[in-house]
Amino acid sequence: MKKISVLCCSLMLAFSLTACGNSTQTQSESSESASETTANPEISSVASAATEAETSADTSADEEPENAEGKTLVVYYSATGSTEMVAGYIADAVGADLFELEPVNPYTSEDLDWTNENSRVSVEHENESERDVELVSATLDNWDEYDTVFVGYPIWWGIAAWPVDAFIETNDFTGKTVIPFCTSASSDLGESGELLAKMAGTGEWQTGMRFRSSASEDEVKVWMEDLGMTN
Repeated sequence: MKKISVLCCSLMLAFSLTACGNSTQTQSESSESASETTANPEISSVASAATEAETSADTSADEEPENAEGKTLVVYYSATGSTEMVAGYIADAVGADLFELEPVNPYTSEDLDWTNENSRVSVEHENESERDVELVSATLDNWDEYDTVFVGYPIWWGIAAWPVDAFIETNDFTGKTVIPFCTSASSDLGESGELLAKMAGTGEWQTGMRFRSSASEDEVKVWMEDLGMTN
């Protein structure tokens, strides 16, 4: 009987020691794991940096890119089509928008006969008060989007054809670079650009360019290259 009691006690003691050993081992492994993480802060830092990078990438993807430069506009009045042709070449070369100035009362071929003293342009030339030409539209809804504005016109009696005057007087060119250009059979640019700049009163007006009535696209491209504005 005593032997049985002793045997039972021995078995119980053995089980107790085994349990304690397992518990101690588990606690030791947990301590080692915690100690390893604490002793190796790079693991935590790298994980944190990766998370921040992912968050930053997601945020950047949602943001719209800013348009650092404004748009370019080519405004023109064309009596016979020559100025319209050059305006189109400029727009193609620099990727600009076009805006044609159209008189409410268009000029006919008879109106444009400057050799006839009774023609419309001759009468308007002799009477400055007659040069107030109403336009179909003298403004653009998105005018503020343009940083650079080309202004084109034929030369009439050494100055810009007056149908452009209403546009110049109506709009505010503050903060815009303005570049005049003209077409003519023989006359040069003269003071036409300077007079328009004075009429506008605002804007950074540049020296303009005169083109022959039959100017080629290559001639216009050369000017755009000189201005550093080709696509």
